Amino acid sequence: MIIGTRGSDLARVQTDTVVSMLKERRPDINVDVKIVKTTGDIVKDKPLSEMGSPGVFTKELDRLIISGEVDAAVNSLKDMPVDLTEGTELAAVLPRAPSEDVLISRVSFEQLPSGAVVGTSSTRRRMQLISYRPDLDIRDLRGNVPTRIRKWKEGEYDAIVAARAGLVRLGLDEECHILDPDIFIPAPGQGAVAVVCRADSPYLSVLQELDDIKARKEVEAERFVLKALGGGCSMPIGVSSRVVDENMHIKALVNSEHGDVRVERTLTLDDYEGLNDLVQELLEGMS
Repeated sequence: MIIGTRGSDLARVQTDTVVSMLKERRPDINVDVKIVKTTGDIVKDKPLSEMGSPGVFTKELDRLIISGEVDAAVNSLKDMPVDLTEGTELAAVLPRAPSEDVLISRVSFEQLPSGAVVGTSSTRRRMQLISYRPDLDIRDLRGNVPTRIRKWKEGEYDAIVAARAGLVRLGLDEECHILDPDIFIPAPGQGAVAVVCRADSPYLSVLQELDDIKARKEVEAERFVLKALGGGCSMPIGVSSRVVDENMHIKALVNSEHGDVRVERTLTLDDYEGLNDLVQELLEGMS
């Protein structure tokens, strides 16, 4: 089996996790890793919001899956478009890491001085930061996690915002301040790792053994809301769900020209009527 992945440190760690899980369950299967450069890796001088269609970190991997050059790909699920490439299948969602955003800074978010320079590549994070602290100077920040941290340490930014999950996986969660997830609602799928393959792949059933039902239920609900809102990677939409027993608590935030719209619900699992009601309330608040 050949698994495709981006070459960043985080992508490699996530892929190594998948390889280890496969070897543990199916030691008879030989697994190789193929490093792939995506559009998002190559084009580093543009904000993500200006790079057009979603999938800048995944479409090259999807193309190799369809062509048969790789058998599967490992992605950060929040980077994946809500509509999968035709012919591909979301085979597994790994057990989820913490989904919160964090501030990498020597002081807490509340202690940042007025005018402090804060870096992020996310439209959602930018809008949430501005909404809560309009006195901050929010600037674009591209690059992999170690590069962003280096730029912060060198003084280009007073603070940067990142996903807690990536820092935990890389063992770089020092000097991190967890941002209140009730205020800074994470991106749909944040903290989740996805394994994608061809829909007719002979390895589909093997990869499905890695699936974590709780994580899948959470991200499916989040991506349902994102899709219903017509969202993509560049839209300022936060959706976060948490499954506890047979119920799901879900909260969503949309930053619009009419102000912030927040909705929370506690639903039974697979209550898509309830999810539709949540979406309608968001849309009404945006209009």
